[in-house]
Amino acid sequence: MATLYVTPHPDDFRSLLALIVAEFCPSSCPRTLTEDPPASLNARSRPTLVLGTGEGDSILSGASAVAWYLALQGKRGGVDTKQQSQVWQWLSFADNELTPVSCAVVFPLIGVMGVDKKLQQSSRAELIRVLKILDQALEPRTFLVGESITLADMAVATAVLLPFKYVLEPSDRKVLTNVTRWFTTCINQPQFLKVLGKITLCEKMVPVTPKINAPANAKAANASPAIDSADATANGPPKTEAQLKKEAKKKEKLEKFQQKKEMEAKKNTQPPTEKKAKPEKKELGVITYNIPTAPGEKKDVISPLPDSYSPQYVEAAWYQWWEKQGFFKPEYGRKSISDHNPRGIFMMCIPPPNVTGSLHLGHALTNAIQDSLTRWHRMRGETTLWNPGCDHAGIATQVVVEKKLMRERGMSRHDLGRENFIQEVWKWKNEKGDRIYHQLKKLGSSLDWDRACFTMDPKLSYAVQEAFIRMHDEGVIYRSKRLVNWSCTLNSAISDIEVDKKELTGRTLLPVPGYKDKVEFGVLVSFAYKVDGSDEEIVVATTRIETMLGDTAVAVHPADSRYQHLKGKMVLHPFCDRKLPIVLDDFVDMSFGTGAVKITPAHDHNDYEVGERHNLAFINILDENGLLINVPPPFLGMKRFEARKAVLQALKDRGHFKEIKDNPMVVPVCSRSKDIVEPLLKPQWYVNCTDMGKQAADAVREGRLKIIPDHHLKTWFNWMDNIRDWCISRQLWWGHRIPAYFVTVNDSSVKPGEDMDGHYWVSGRSEEEAREKAAKRFNVSADKISLRQDEDVLDTWFSSGIFPFSIFGWPNETQDLNVFYPGTLLETGHDILFFWVARMVMMGLKLTGKLPFKEVYLHAVVRDAHGRKMSKSLGNVIDPLDVITGISLEGLHVQLMDSNLDPLEVEKAKQGQKSDYPNGIPECGTDALRFALCAYTSQGRDINLDVNRILGYRHFCNKLWNAVKFAMKTLGDNFVPSEKAQFCGEESVSDRWILSRLSAAVALCDAGFKAYDFPAITTAIYNFWLYELCDVYLESVKPVFSKAEEDCTTQRQALVCRQTLYTCLDVGLRLLSPVMPFVSEELYQRLPRRQPQSDPPSISVTSYPDSEEFCWHSEEVDRDMEFIMTVVKTIRSLRADYNLTKTRADCYLQCIDSATMSLVQKYSLQIQTLSYSQAVFPLTSNQPVPEGCAVAIASDRCTVNLMLKGLIDVEKEVAKLMTKKGDLEKQMEKLREKMAKSDYKEKVPVKVQEQDAEKLRQSQTELEKVKEAMANFRKMM
Repeated sequence: MATLYVTPHPDDFRSLLALIVAEFCPSSCPRTLTEDPPASLNARSRPTLVLGTGEGDSILSGASAVAWYLALQGKRGGVDTKQQSQVWQWLSFADNELTPVSCAVVFPLIGVMGVDKKLQQSSRAELIRVLKILDQALEPRTFLVGESITLADMAVATAVLLPFKYVLEPSDRKVLTNVTRWFTTCINQPQFLKVLGKITLCEKMVPVTPKINAPANAKAANASPAIDSADATANGPPKTEAQLKKEAKKKEKLEKFQQKKEMEAKKNTQPPTEKKAKPEKKELGVITYNIPTAPGEKKDVISPLPDSYSPQYVEAAWYQWWEKQGFFKPEYGRKSISDHNPRGIFMMCIPPPNVTGSLHLGHALTNAIQDSLTRWHRMRGETTLWNPGCDHAGIATQVVVEKKLMRERGMSRHDLGRENFIQEVWKWKNEKGDRIYHQLKKLGSSLDWDRACFTMDPKLSYAVQEAFIRMHDEGVIYRSKRLVNWSCTLNSAISDIEVDKKELTGRTLLPVPGYKDKVEFGVLVSFAYKVDGSDEEIVVATTRIETMLGDTAVAVHPADSRYQHLKGKMVLHPFCDRKLPIVLDDFVDMSFGTGAVKITPAHDHNDYEVGERHNLAFINILDENGLLINVPPPFLGMKRFEARKAVLQALKDRGHFKEIKDNPMVVPVCSRSKDIVEPLLKPQWYVNCTDMGKQAADAVREGRLKIIPDHHLKTWFNWMDNIRDWCISRQLWWGHRIPAYFVTVNDSSVKPGEDMDGHYWVSGRSEEEAREKAAKRFNVSADKISLRQDEDVLDTWFSSGIFPFSIFGWPNETQDLNVFYPGTLLETGHDILFFWVARMVMMGLKLTGKLPFKEVYLHAVVRDAHGRKMSKSLGNVIDPLDVITGISLEGLHVQLMDSNLDPLEVEKAKQGQKSDYPNGIPECGTDALRFALCAYTSQGRDINLDVNRILGYRHFCNKLWNAVKFAMKTLGDNFVPSEKAQFCGEESVSDRWILSRLSAAVALCDAGFKAYDFPAITTAIYNFWLYELCDVYLESVKPVFSKAEEDCTTQRQALVCRQTLYTCLDVGLRLLSPVMPFVSEELYQRLPRRQPQSDPPSISVTSYPDSEEFCWHSEEVDRDMEFIMTVVKTIRSLRADYNLTKTRADCYLQCIDSATMSLVQKYSLQIQTLSYSQAVFPLTSNQPVPEGCAVAIASDRCTVNLMLKGLIDVEKEVAKLMTKKGDLEKQMEKLREKMAKSDYKEKVPVKVQEQDAEKLRQSQTELEKVKEAMANFRKMM
């Protein structure tokens, strides 16, 4: 076994290079030691690699030699001679260009040599210059050589390792975007991580003292502190006198530098001087919960609340406690789920997210809505179950694992074989699958995790098998050879939802997997077929010229007079030895092109139907890989889009070509592989959907199934009434293998069957059962039956279609199935109404005889702030956790590096991220994200999500936090709430108003949840807390508490006010709880209980407020307060006009009648408090107003007069107004001159004319106000 000697210094990049390369050859990885090689080996420096016994030429010294040898062992030196030369070039670049300049900048910082500032600055500039060359080279590439990591990347990455750690600040990295992207990719490879650990990039270039540790995978022995440069010298030839003098100077400089550092350190430890630091701009606070709490134990609620709201503090520990207490289980609080609950049952299953990685904001929207509904039903006392699950996502998962295999091991699934590949997928699922569940928990989703299901679990797999067999035995599932959407890259049929329709306006070159050059689309090629036995020809046109090799007819319209004489004639195929009939068919559009259409039944959906009607030949010219078959040379074996060029040229050569022109068209693209989808004839399994589709449509028509919102009904009926049979075969390895077997009968009396003949297929729960079925069908003994199981797997939507009952153990009769099936509600995005919802309804009715749910609520689809669909390649797919915890722009970029995107797509995505999130995404917290998503659902079919709005709801959480803190301080430590929320009759006008508003909010939330109107719920809660409780009530009752101890009356008033305040907090938090579970729990736990012995332990299982209990809504009180707030706002506006920021003024309110005066007197304390007035004097319309007041009309019932005399410098204010008056008059004069010109109306655009007129009107209004104010001030002089 080989031995690798390295230095233990963490910054010895030469040794690190050797260690990293060694990690890339696991089969021949050498033993690693951090000691000097034995003297007998005569090795000059480390790293040194000793091969075998270490005799003769079996010793390699120096980083380049060792790395090159190990790279060849690990096949990382380049795949051919060209690549090996390129790798050598980069090795030379690392050694000669990068390393010297890197060392010159870094070594003074880490104490290896003295600091020469001028030298360091020039070296730093040189380093940036060299890195810019590297940046340019990396612009079009992911790696330096080829498509995977080679020694070139390892050598250059280790050469720039120290600059990235100690020199390159964020501003530098911003300039070197390609180098930073590539370096981040390299150091996050498992092999790099194993050697280097997690690298922290430089924030500021300052001197450091690195710790001397052996690399993570090296065994320490005689560890030497010297870096390899020193190590090499120590083992090298003796130094000259000049070298020794130079080193002495360096040492002296280093000592001075150390002294300077010590002085600075001493200075920092001295007490600060009296000079105060400038207050920093307040950032969003991050406060963490640090009180030791075992997972599942209740969070500490005795300690004081932090000064401000922090999501990290609030969201800590609650979820584990909720889960451990069993609050999310339908069994909570009852003996048995089978027991009758008069409040009813609520059951909903989660739309199972794909196991392929992480959730996006679309999933977050689904879960915010579903969890809010679930929590609301639970708080209403219903037996509530929200069942979690995860989908195996056939194609998506297989693609992800195949890419991973190719990237990491250079292998395809075929190299591994089916069984081993499936094991790899399970391994990937076990590593990645839990991420989804972690995200759901982070979102606060109150799912019953004990009932979590994965669609490939044995229970669900058994249900899938049973569903197939029952439907196959009944003849609903059948075998047929038809056209399918085929992806040549995936080698599989794909469903319509996996086909993206790419619209082209004309000629367009598109990239296609497997083709070096882009392929031309969006053109219409016309060519002629010669009519057999005459000189005539028929011109036809096509967008896919290569398919003419599969043409079997030419079609014209029966009523087209141009072609009547050709009825029954043939045309000659120019390349294939066959004649094509001219057929008459109504589907032909006479006005399009020449009115004649080529027919390729095996490669076009419309032509397929024409072929069926006219009994034409179906000639398949493509194999599964997109290579041409059943065609003559030279086209035979060609790739389909190479044949496109070849056929066009051949038509030109033979004189059949007519023209080529731009043609707007839609190109079908596979969303998974980006390949162009081909219609291909394949024998597949189909579900006959005619009867099931009718039943599903009837269920909605008859009102047994309700779809909300009802604008989706048109889509539902359109699909159900015109439903086609459903292809359920997928040519994959990952998924539920179809339990169908092709039968071969070893008996001469039974003729051999064909694959597409359903009579020769049987299904069974086991091969034995299938054999018995086959023996019975063909009336032979079982030993004469040979079976071959179908290699294909079922479409993922098949297992999803039975999800609502397979999760409960169907076909077995279980307690859960009896209690929770059918479910109550299905909530999902409208984009999968047909693909999932319709199939659940059809299969539920077919297999259980029951609808799977009573209602379907379809939410909008989340798009980005620009209205674009969330797409990885646009860089706008946002992980909900990143919104919750916050992430830097750099962090978003790193995530792209871990994705399966192509390098070009990564760069495009990075630009998208940079544009949308220049400063990254701020920490918003779960509650703010959930609230924003629910508030957004009013936008119809699509939601354009702006992260800034989510941040706004975080600020709302802070307002809520401060309000509850203030209120709790006001309540006091000894406050005891009454046992029941009720009116005592002594409430003040403010109390009665806030209780009226609270009752209104309760009614709005109740109605909102019942109608799935989430914006109505969030608006009601937001308005109550922010605009009614905080802005008005808490402000208006401050005088009540400040005078609370004056006498018995004020004490009683304060007590009533406290009870009202408590009711608002208690009910307000319960209203909020379904939408914002964390902050509502945190604050609710701090409130005293009405009945401490019997009240539930958590807000999540406390009753939701209802209108029967909170029935204090009064329209009269609301109307009165609305008028009072108009008066208050008018006073505040006047105060602002006259700049009375801190000065309180007397306010005289002239009322039109006695009723208004009475109302103003009743609310005078509230007006005084809320408008910051010195005193409020209600006056009748006849009573005079004192001189020196500013006047404003609050409404037709009341005029506000604010006393300014003696409060302001009148002369100064008049002088200011005079200046303003002059400026306004000048502006207006200029505008009038402009508008009076003779050619103004002809030359100036109408829009500008309108703007000018509006400016003039505004200036006139402002001038009148200024004159009025001046007149008022002059009265005071």
